[in-house]
Amino acid sequence: MNLSIIIPLLNEEESLIELHDWIVSVMQSNHFTYEILFIDDGSTDNSWATISALAQKNTAVKGIRFQRNFGKSQALHAGFKAVKGDVVITMDADLQDNPDEIPALYNMIHEQGYDLVSGWKKKRYDSVLFKNMPSKLFNWAARRTSGVKLHDFNCGLKAFNKNVVKTIEVSGEMHRYIPVLAKNAGFSSIGEKVVKHQARKYGKTKFGMERFINGFLDLITIWFVSKFGKRPMHLFGALGVLMFIIGFAFALYLGIDKLFIHKTGRLITDRPQFFISLTAMIIGSQLFLAGFLGEMIIRSKKNEARYTISDEINITAKEKQYSL
Repeated sequence: MNLSIIIPLLNEEESLIELHDWIVSVMQSNHFTYEILFIDDGSTDNSWATISALAQKNTAVKGIRFQRNFGKSQALHAGFKAVKGDVVITMDADLQDNPDEIPALYNMIHEQGYDLVSGWKKKRYDSVLFKNMPSKLFNWAARRTSGVKLHDFNCGLKAFNKNVVKTIEVSGEMHRYIPVLAKNAGFSSIGEKVVKHQARKYGKTKFGMERFINGFLDLITIWFVSKFGKRPMHLFGALGVLMFIIGFAFALYLGIDKLFIHKTGRLITDRPQFFISLTAMIIGSQLFLAGFLGEMIIRSKKNEARYTISDEINITAKEKQYSL
């Protein structure tokens, strides 16, 4: 199969038929073999009924429905585990991503050898104040922190080599940082393509300003995980040893001063250096233990995305590799 197209969605019933027909037209004109996998992330409208109707008339349509809203990362995780195309495309369901971009993205993966190609919505039709400016700041911080030179980390339109989606684990709200996850997994050939951004035709956006706050917090998380995720002892252990040495040095100074210099002076416990010493050694010990426990947890537990599926369409037993 040439292409697997993953479309996570939440309450997008108005756009699904138009999006499906557009994708099918592109697939047929380019003679692709394909599957379209809709991931219904707990919609409360008629999205699932629409997906079911599309599957009745097109056997290439598949669907996974979550019991409730678990988030875009969990939806992508489920899709990544179920698809079987050589090239995997992700796109949003709101018609702001243009299916006509798919053939060029496919060629960049299939012919040019990229592991991942991320779309760049260079010209946007969103609010400048509430979306464009925060997005530019967010992407600048992501580039500086991760070392991945992309202009638009959060673009839903991306193309992947199949090996990438079968390797990375997308959990929490880490869908914004899939290129960083891919880089950390050893997939270094990451490209970018300017894609057309379209104004929203139906409904309203499901994301508010809180996504930028969460995005920056997730950025700190992924920076830490990429730097020290497999070796927390290198950070916490080093800080712990440093703090303990500082505390011990104060304690040694106080001991020498009391025993040999100011023998008849005030008590050690009356001096502020004593409390600095005690606090530093306690904090140092705690940091060291945190690093040690982190090493033990990494060796004993695998992080998995969590979600509950209520219905499926055209998903075979062989494709049920996703975590429940």
